[in-house]
Amino acid sequence: MFVRRTAAVLAATAVIGAVVAPAASAADSSPSASPSTAIPSGLYGSTDPTYDGVWRQSLALLAQHTVGVRPAEKAVDWLTGQQCANGAFAAYRADAAAACDAKTQVDTNSTAAAVQALAALGGHDDATGRAVTWLKSAQNKDGGWGYMAGGPSDTNSTSVVIGALKAVGKKPQDISKDGKSPYDALLKLSMPCGGEGGGAFAYQPGKKGELAANADATAAGVVGSLGKGFVAKAGLPYDLPQCGTTDSPAPRDAAANGAGYLAKSLAKTPYLKSALAGAEDQPDYGNTADAVVALAADGATSLAKAPLAWLEKNSADWAAKSGPAAYAQLIFAAHATGTDPRDFGGQDLVAQLGATGPKPSAAGASATPSEKKNDEKKDDGNGLGVWWIIGVGLVAGIGIGFLISGRNKKQQQL
Repeated sequence: MFVRRTAAVLAATAVIGAVVAPAASAADSSPSASPSTAIPSGLYGSTDPTYDGVWRQSLALLAQHTVGVRPAEKAVDWLTGQQCANGAFAAYRADAAAACDAKTQVDTNSTAAAVQALAALGGHDDATGRAVTWLKSAQNKDGGWGYMAGGPSDTNSTSVVIGALKAVGKKPQDISKDGKSPYDALLKLSMPCGGEGGGAFAYQPGKKGELAANADATAAGVVGSLGKGFVAKAGLPYDLPQCGTTDSPAPRDAAANGAGYLAKSLAKTPYLKSALAGAEDQPDYGNTADAVVALAADGATSLAKAPLAWLEKNSADWAAKSGPAAYAQLIFAAHATGTDPRDFGGQDLVAQLGATGPKPSAAGASATPSEKKNDEKKDDGNGLGVWWIIGVGLVAGIGIGFLISGRNKKQQQL
């Protein structure tokens, strides 16, 4: 999802007083790590991990597992070493040997992303169990989750936690607070049909409770309402119904309505757009990749073909500049649509992702013969110059409010 989900610039809320969540999809360039920032040898990406270390690592490991590549052991160890004793994960802890305390800014997105990755890899039941226990303790009374524990629920955070619950075999509808489940929270954030943005998901309600359509939140909301995570297989093909065919939509109906909104948004151009204040609209690569996953997961794979083809043709430079989470988002889009990630518009996403971090182990047992053959042909000598967006100062300066994952989580109406 989302990074929706979506690569990720995580959480600078306490620093700038804005609502920030996993993000990076709209940016095509970003500053590299400062000279004083030492990048851990087990971490994917070569830029400052302060805001997205756990997020990008989780997506990278999960993407490798998805294509049958066994991640490097030290990469997995780095991720597990980031966990606090209470089970939560922060975006990044430079000194993982130091105990977490009240100043450690743990968050639901980093924690849920790590759960999805570690659950897929297997053998980390203790870590995922403690993480899920913490996530359950952070659930809001409306059934959802905010980026920070106790913060207002948002579509993206709620959806990434749903993915974590499913990853460990939990039924999201059974995880409730005051009788409200995560699906109840998503339904409240789903916009009613009939008006502008009907069927879309909002990121969060406005100050007066109003909802504004947000394409990134919609992609996340579709996947979350379907009870799926970052790695989603295509649903059974069907024709999307008109928004509002049911008076009291169930989560499945809300997902279909959201998919319809995405399809409509992609009808004029095969990509979703984002814009910074004062700038012209520009393609949002990460959000487009997340929309491909959402459409395919809902069963509208045919409607995902055009944006997928656009990504195959145009996303190479963006992914190289944005880093491992961007490669992971593209791999998830390829997986959801049955596309070969090793020949994605002529690009080998698997090799390119592997080049951003520790050399992966040999292809795992889940790899197909063709995947193993291609894995042996990887060019591990081509290290990519990877750039990453932090953008927190920019966001504060131009007053956007918040960024959205390996996705742009600003409130916008596409």
